[in-house]
Amino acid sequence: MDLLPLEHPLPEILPAKKLLGHVAGTFVAPFDHFETRAVERLELSFEGIAGDFHAGYTRKSGGREPWYGRGTEMRNERQLSIVAPDELAIVAERMSLPEIKPEWIGANLLLSGIPQLSMLPAGTMLFFKGGVTLKIDAQNGPCRIAGRSIAENAKMPDHDAASLLFPKVAKRLRGVVAWVEKPGAVANGEDVSVRVPEQWIYR
Repeated sequence: MDLLPLEHPLPEILPAKKLLGHVAGTFVAPFDHFETRAVERLELSFEGIAGDFHAGYTRKSGGREPWYGRGTEMRNERQLSIVAPDELAIVAERMSLPEIKPEWIGANLLLSGIPQLSMLPAGTMLFFKGGVTLKIDAQNGPCRIAGRSIAENAKMPDHDAASLLFPKVAKRLRGVVAWVEKPGAVANGEDVSVRVPEQWIYR
């Protein structure tokens, strides 16, 4: 049987691809603050990182979800924050700083070797050698809170100006957020296989 023609032609479809990265740092946030500290490994459950500030099956909505009243309980798709060293270096240069440490902006994972990590699309899966699987939900938008943390840790003279500068210069360079699909432990130094899904632009 002949298929009926589509009313609208399909957009360009990019094939799926695989990449290989490396865990260059693992970090945990205390339960009462978003800044993180370096650890040797992350213990992950379906709730995220045990004891981490962003752990939980659900979270409270904020400024990123204007369609809900602030504080509405919703599914937690932001269990982990993931950043890349090359992108942090670009942001640091734009802020006239020698470096920006992942801990200052609450990152849980520093992944090296993945080109344009912040541009990985939603649905990208991260398969860690130790058995953990994470699924990327979205790009992480830079905010003033992280900017102020950078200013304080880097001892910048004007904290208010720095908190406003960071969201501007870190757009599309702030990394991604992800949730745990398969729990276990992620060790500092292990390899990660990245599976980027088939992509298209819906118009």
